[in-house]
Amino acid sequence: MNRQQIIEHYRQQPEVSVLIIGAGINGIGTFRDLALQGVDVLLVDKADFCSASSAASSRQAHGGLRYLEHGDFRLVSESLHERNRLLRNAPHAVELLQTTIPVFHWFSGLLNAPLKFLGLLQRPSERGYLVVKLGMMFYDWFTRNDRATPTHQMLNRQQALERHSKLNPAIIGAASYYDCLMPQAERIAVELVLDAEATSEKAHALNYCAVVSGGGDSVTLRDETTGETFSVKPKLVINAGGAWIDFVNRSMQRPTRYIGGTKGSHIVVDHPELARVVNGSSIFFENIDGRLAIFMPFRDKVIIGATDLRCDDPDEAVCSDEEIDYFLQFSKHILPEMQVERSQIVFHFSGVRPLPSSDVAFVGLVTRDHSVVEVAPDAAVHFPIYSLVGGKWTTYRALSAQTTDKALTFLGRSRQQSTENLPIGGGKDYPRKADAREGWLKLMSGRSGVPMARLADLFERYGTRAEAVARFIAAGADAPLNGLPSYSRREIMFLAANERVEHVDDLLLRRSWIAMLGLVNGAALVAIAEAAGEALGWSAEQVQAEIARTRDLLMTRNGVPAERLRVG
Repeated sequence: MNRQQIIEHYRQQPEVSVLIIGAGINGIGTFRDLALQGVDVLLVDKADFCSASSAASSRQAHGGLRYLEHGDFRLVSESLHERNRLLRNAPHAVELLQTTIPVFHWFSGLLNAPLKFLGLLQRPSERGYLVVKLGMMFYDWFTRNDRATPTHQMLNRQQALERHSKLNPAIIGAASYYDCLMPQAERIAVELVLDAEATSEKAHALNYCAVVSGGGDSVTLRDETTGETFSVKPKLVINAGGAWIDFVNRSMQRPTRYIGGTKGSHIVVDHPELARVVNGSSIFFENIDGRLAIFMPFRDKVIIGATDLRCDDPDEAVCSDEEIDYFLQFSKHILPEMQVERSQIVFHFSGVRPLPSSDVAFVGLVTRDHSVVEVAPDAAVHFPIYSLVGGKWTTYRALSAQTTDKALTFLGRSRQQSTENLPIGGGKDYPRKADAREGWLKLMSGRSGVPMARLADLFERYGTRAEAVARFIAAGADAPLNGLPSYSRREIMFLAANERVEHVDDLLLRRSWIAMLGLVNGAALVAIAEAAGEALGWSAEQVQAEIARTRDLLMTRNGVPAERLRVG
């Protein structure tokens, strides 16, 4: 069903077993899991799928090495196993990422973990060589029977400087280990939505659909694209609002204080020399103020992050000038010869981590673990509400499974299928080896008539979903986009028509990495809007309105310079 058909369906039949509010990765993962169990479920979000906190992560699937200091051994173990599952289930969107931790001292931080565990240390403290080595050993031990990445290495000073030539020569050595990179994390989320709807005709998802109020046996929703409202009658509500959980609960007469979110910002820089120094490996280190920082390869760009600041209003989360100044300065500690300039920033992004409410002085010590908190029904609200508190990208599947099992128990149903080893989107039937990949490309080129080189680009972006994109491209007259020739008009039309796109920024920010890689310009913006308009039946006025909307968002939310987006 299309958007209007879904809304009309609920106007006619408002009853639904589960309403999920919030289409970040946790809500989407739960939506997909419930769909697999045959539950009738509706997922809504006031904005696009995976457009808030889930789009503002550092784009890593990782075990959380620093959580060991906090005594969160269960979380680290779970995170590492879930990281491995992501690597196996979404090989088109998750890849190995070598990580280097420069170390300046031998023994620093030996008492950090016991003091933090006892609550006697409420500030950051530097980790020395022995502490990092111990953490690396735990990291490898947790996955000893589930090996998906190489084991760690400890590098001496010379080896570390050979790998990253501009590192501070004061280091005594470094640790080298592997986690995973998710360069297009948003595509994982969107493909999970599409997979869920393809799995079950009882599962429906609506982006740009906000909660207005809740009470009695109903929740009133508003279609943000038209302003019209409609109501549903859920047996159970799952609040996956992330940083907005307490806001959502208040709208349903349930005042809560579950969330104490912190803002995390990143910048993306076009800095060829820095990219060479990073050398395909992330550099993970402590800044001189004790806060954790990272330089991460992002194709030919570098991501620099992240901050960790308390934030009361997630709608106001934007990377500030002060945060940018911080990023430009902290490289001097670890890469003293490297200068990063504001002019090299092509994109910035920010979001609020949905951490549990806490009064600790240093927010970096707040647990990243997750929980499902229930508010029981009463005379005012007749359905229970499960709030998904905490969590992180890497563990979304585990939290989704936990939530789904709790929901199934409430509904009196049993689990039919596990998601542990279930491929995601373009990871289905993915050819993992080079020769198999070459064979797949040759086969699909023969079937679709799309040249091999073009198919290789599509394969990198969409995995095996590239077959459907290629067939669509071959079915009509196509041409490279003006201002962005690596994409084509019919590729954009396919995404607009088949991936629940409502606005041009959905395409630039979440169905592709065009904006984040600094590829968008005025000519490309117009060409993308026109292609999307053709696919979605927009009027000329709508196309112009979308161009204006997208320019404003990219400039105000993502720091894209106005001159780069100038039209005409």
